[in-house]
Amino acid sequence: MPLTPSSLASPEETSEQDYLWTLNFGPQHPATHTTLRIVLKLDGERVVDAVPDIGYLHSGFEKIGEHLDYNQYVTVTDRMNYISPMANNVAWHHAVETLCGIELTPRGKYIRVIISELARISDHLLSTGAMGLDTGAFTFFLYAFYQREVIYDIFETLCGARFTNSYTRVGGSMYDMTPLVIEKIRTFVKTFPATVDDMERLLNRNRIFVDRMKDVGLLTKAEALSFSASGPVARASGVPCDLRKDEPYLAYADFDFNVCCATAGDCFARYYVRMAEIRESLKIVQQAIENLPSGPANIGVDERTALPTKQQVYQTIEGTITHFELTMANRGFTVPHEEVYAAVEAPNGELGFYLAGDGSDVAYRARCRPPSYIHFGIFPHLIRGHTLSDVVAVLGSLNIIAAELDR
Repeated sequence: MPLTPSSLASPEETSEQDYLWTLNFGPQHPATHTTLRIVLKLDGERVVDAVPDIGYLHSGFEKIGEHLDYNQYVTVTDRMNYISPMANNVAWHHAVETLCGIELTPRGKYIRVIISELARISDHLLSTGAMGLDTGAFTFFLYAFYQREVIYDIFETLCGARFTNSYTRVGGSMYDMTPLVIEKIRTFVKTFPATVDDMERLLNRNRIFVDRMKDVGLLTKAEALSFSASGPVARASGVPCDLRKDEPYLAYADFDFNVCCATAGDCFARYYVRMAEIRESLKIVQQAIENLPSGPANIGVDERTALPTKQQVYQTIEGTITHFELTMANRGFTVPHEEVYAAVEAPNGELGFYLAGDGSDVAYRARCRPPSYIHFGIFPHLIRGHTLSDVVAVLGSLNIIAAELDR
């Protein structure tokens, strides 16, 4: 439909731009996997401007964090980024444990590193696979999607859930890793590199894909810093920022891996960085699984934070008391009257939570710093001057998850 005069535009501009058209872009039906809205202003097929709509999903994820307790809320973090829910689980409980001053066991830290890196590989597989699919490389998408299913099979063996895992708990995790899980991860680490080789051979020199990605959606290093970009989006523009190296958390200081960067800052660079990060994540998983510490996955019952095992409940008085204290409605663990911000390096970038504790088992304030929220704000800058067909390429390279846009 023709563009109607906007209250934001001056009368002179409107009279000169009557030929411009508006187009609502994005999956906007509630029945779709997510809802996202961008209002494009078009001159023929050329994008003149774009206005991202923040909070179109109307889910109120942050406010729910002030009504569910610290373990219940992990189910909501699954839905914030359903592409890599394990990473969201880790980020949430990392913030809660920072607030409470809880130190995980060595085995607990390694387990979280492993699931975080598997989640990163899964996220990058779907992200790059969708980029290939959007630009015509359907075979590449099938290669990526199959390996993503292998990771889901590992998660299902680990915690019984494939998609929304809700795996972590305050002070540890729902289940320890069994020998079968460890064997499946070892098999994946051994077999997956050959598929990555095939995937890169399919796309890295594919003329159609390269032409659709090169010099499209340029983001310079200065602009990436100015927009507070993080993760692969920032690293593709030459910003060597990675919380795993800059502020090592869990057990990341124990592992040898590289921070993958590029300098072009275009869609192809963002694809290239993600593919390189898949290999680095594999290196971390291999080191962690081969050096997995023995001992408990959760902190001890004397901390009265993580639920004790059945054996501890039935055979020790301390286990029985801890189970009683944590399961009664008016009990629970103690949270200090403090505020904290803690972040992890999620697949899309810095994922942080701000929490204010008031002594109860529910946060007084809970706020989230999701990477998609920041990167969605960069989109108008990246797409201006490009064509309508470039919208899918730029949007795919940013890997926007609409649930993270909710305020």
